[in-house]
Amino acid sequence: MRALFAGLLLLITANLAGAAEVELVRVWPAWHNEEDFERIGDYFGQPADHGRQVVLRTHADSRAGYYFLVRVKSAAEMAAAKFELQVIRPDALRPETFTFASPLRARETVYQLGLTGTDWPAGKKVHPVAWKLTVLAGDGRVLAEQKSFLWEKPAK
Repeated sequence: MRALFAGLLLLITANLAGAAEVELVRVWPAWHNEEDFERIGDYFGQPADHGRQVVLRTHADSRAGYYFLVRVKSAAEMAAAKFELQVIRPDALRPETFTFASPLRARETVYQLGLTGTDWPAGKKVHPVAWKLTVLAGDGRVLAEQKSFLWEKPAK
């Protein structure tokens, strides 16, 4: 009886762990001008509507900046998830870390993570030297991670 109970418990735990799988399908960094985010509602005083995309910025009042378009596939909804983005700019020796709190939806979703205002003073012609993006659960567990090829030395 104990073996049966232990087997059922293991099966349930494995299914719960599998249900929380998160995949970074694509990370696409690029500069975006303020006009790239203009919508018809802007001219009528309506709040910004980005359709199915979730747009998160380091400075909510500034739209122009360096963005990371992130396509995330999540098997389960997670209310307390967050994105941790580490970026090394050409004018810096150490990475700067930015955190974007946002729930994950139980489907494939596109997030635009923007380094705006004073967080990207380099302008549109400058690209990061390297970057690393981590998706974290509310308890700090790493759910998914992706990095540029210059983030670390290759294994020998």
